[in-house]
Amino acid sequence: MTAAVSLLAVAGYLAAAVRLRRRGDAWPWVRDASFTTGGAGIAYVLLVALPGGPFTAHVIHHLIVVMAAPLLLVLARPLTLALRVLPPRGTRRALLAVAHSRPVAWLVFPPTAAVLDVGGLWVIHRTDLLAQGHQHMLMYAAVHTHVVAAGLLFTFAVCRLDPVRRSWGLAWRGSTLLLAGAAHAVLAKSLYATPPPGTHFAPSDLRSGAVLMYYGGDLVEIGLATVLAVQWYAGTGRACARLRRRAAAAAAAVQQRGSEVCLSGLSAGHKRSGAESCETASRNDDVTHATSSRAGDTVPSRSRSSARDTSTAAP
Repeated sequence: MTAAVSLLAVAGYLAAAVRLRRRGDAWPWVRDASFTTGGAGIAYVLLVALPGGPFTAHVIHHLIVVMAAPLLLVLARPLTLALRVLPPRGTRRALLAVAHSRPVAWLVFPPTAAVLDVGGLWVIHRTDLLAQGHQHMLMYAAVHTHVVAAGLLFTFAVCRLDPVRRSWGLAWRGSTLLLAGAAHAVLAKSLYATPPPGTHFAPSDLRSGAVLMYYGGDLVEIGLATVLAVQWYAGTGRACARLRRRAAAAAAAVQQRGSEVCLSGLSAGHKRSGAESCETASRNDDVTHATSSRAGDTVPSRSRSSARDTSTAAP
């Protein structure tokens, strides 16, 4: 059942990507390859007999279905693809409402997703739930559904590639990944020493499975950490670009303000020089007028003196 759902999901994803490209929108081919590999990996693990003993096969199943395949599926951004392909109303609006709802926001809160994922693994392997699941098919199906859903939820919460109600920062997601990785490693080491309650695995099978769980989990967690590192690098680059744009805009504003001040200073200087010129001209006119006035006063005096001289010289 799970294998059929996985293959149907792959077919639906590829059909949606083809429809998007025919419409003229860009969608990277690497996302198609990632989703197809993840879905095919789940189907392969569920349909083919896995190598090794029973516990080693159980660990391989756990690593692929719960850890590696969810990472490949989440990297393909299926929610983003669905929101871009679906028509604006109807299903798309309902899907967007669910993605932005408050319960989903709490489910994708990284610590909550980690408790559901790693906490569920501890409950399965440190209680008799694993032994009971091998005896009751309904319980096995419920446990299997939970671990697959929890693995997808944890990977989705840590990577945060699709649009949701609230985007948690790198500190929350990185710290959660670190603590969840430590809890997973401790569980693997405990299984190396003590089998799950109610089970009777061979010691060599138990140790091989525990070692594979320890190092295989590290590899997948390195992949998740790489996603966070790429997001941190891209976010830092965008922040630096914003700072450079703001600095350039501030420098341009200062330069423009300086030009305006210079122009206003020049105009004020022109006005001041014009006023000084007018004042100087006025002073020159006054001096000229005063000079001419004094000259006017002098000439009549000389005329009067000449007249007096002329009058005295005449008999």
